[in-house]
Amino acid sequence: MKAVLHLKFIVLYIIFGFLCVFTTATLTTELITERLEKDTSQTLYREATMIADNYLPSYFSNESSSWAVHSQLSAMKTYLNSSLWFVEKDGTMITSANLKDTTAPQSVNNFDPAEIGSNQYMIGTYHNYFQEDMITVMAPVTQGFYTKGYLIIHSPVSLINERCRTLMVPVYISLGVIFLLSFIFLLGFHFFVHRPLLLITEAAKQYAMGNLDYEIPVNRHDEIGYLSTSLNYMATQLKDSDDYQKKIVANVSHDFRSPLTSIRGYVEAMADGTIPPELHEKYLNIILFETERLTDLTTDLLTLNEFDTKELLLNKTSFDIQEMIKHTAQSFEGVCTQKHISIKLFLLSEQINVMADRRKIQQVLYNLLDNAIKFSENDSSITVEVTTKNDKIFVSVKDHGIGISRKEINKIWERFYKSDLSRGKDKKGTGLGLSIVKEIIQAHDEHINVISTEGVGTEFIFSLSKA
Repeated sequence: MKAVLHLKFIVLYIIFGFLCVFTTATLTTELITERLEKDTSQTLYREATMIADNYLPSYFSNESSSWAVHSQLSAMKTYLNSSLWFVEKDGTMITSANLKDTTAPQSVNNFDPAEIGSNQYMIGTYHNYFQEDMITVMAPVTQGFYTKGYLIIHSPVSLINERCRTLMVPVYISLGVIFLLSFIFLLGFHFFVHRPLLLITEAAKQYAMGNLDYEIPVNRHDEIGYLSTSLNYMATQLKDSDDYQKKIVANVSHDFRSPLTSIRGYVEAMADGTIPPELHEKYLNIILFETERLTDLTTDLLTLNEFDTKELLLNKTSFDIQEMIKHTAQSFEGVCTQKHISIKLFLLSEQINVMADRRKIQQVLYNLLDNAIKFSENDSSITVEVTTKNDKIFVSVKDHGIGISRKEINKIWERFYKSDLSRGKDKKGTGLGLSIVKEIIQAHDEHINVISTEGVGTEFIFSLSKA
């Protein structure tokens, strides 16, 4: 396909060059020839008038002989490179000075001074006296206010054609240089603009067909290179987004399938009598547990969808962060009592107000405390500490649980991610809690960090702005 395009390009340019040469050879030559004819005729007419007024009247006053006139005309013949005829007013030849291979008649047949017309010159063989076309001009010779004769000058048109050919040589050279330079320019345009644009167009087609692995092979540092790099980056991002969406769909499908399979299996077993009535309460509690898990998963997905669709609007108000920490910690009293876990609060003595979305920050605290409790051993403690620096408030949630390995610590923010160590303890978890936490903190233009040592514990620290 590319070879065909290149061949068409070359053929079109050759045709273009041929048309340029043809136009120049015809139109320009004709225009130059016409201009030279006018200039030559004007020059000849001025010379003829000057000779007829200054030299030839003396012949009719008997002050000059025919030989003297002939000598004068011979000198002018060489100067003008033309044939000069001096005739009576009826066309009878008095004397002449002719170019080589030309002769003058004894008398001009059908002589008519008016045949020159208003152009002051005529082109032709002049009554068939010449073998080639001549430019003919005529000037009257007067004496005593009477026309006594005429001076006729004939200049070969071939001399004009020769001058035209001489003038056309630099024109052809200039045309050739322009043609060569334009060809180089078009080659540069083809290789540096046209071909890259074809590659970019092909890339757009590939992306439209879903082939996001296609990469534009353009490595340049100009606008086209930047465009290619941007499109390659776009394709990479789209591919990552597509892979990410597939991963999310796969994870959601898996997390929904497992509890639904369990619920269906237990319900069918109870319906067909496989599970006796005395065990129904036990398995109904299991079904309830799985239902709560599905509810949590749906809630978390809806929360994350708010961030993805950019529909999350923060309702920032001023509130006491330490009071919120106390209430949130109290909500875990039942779970902590079962596992013999204590939550220790290290708060500041004065009231600390922050400017943030109260409901969202409470969700952050709830998720972090919920995580800390899940991964803490029995008979351990969790600490929540509030510190202040400049115009920032820092909240720390620290547990003494299983910790996070180094290779997994950067993955905990990914949706649906569960570390190998947490899978045994986080049976009800959706793997979305920390993703929600990070999204909320980032929506507030704040930061959250994690410090963890495997087998020792984990500490999450996030910042908020003072009210």
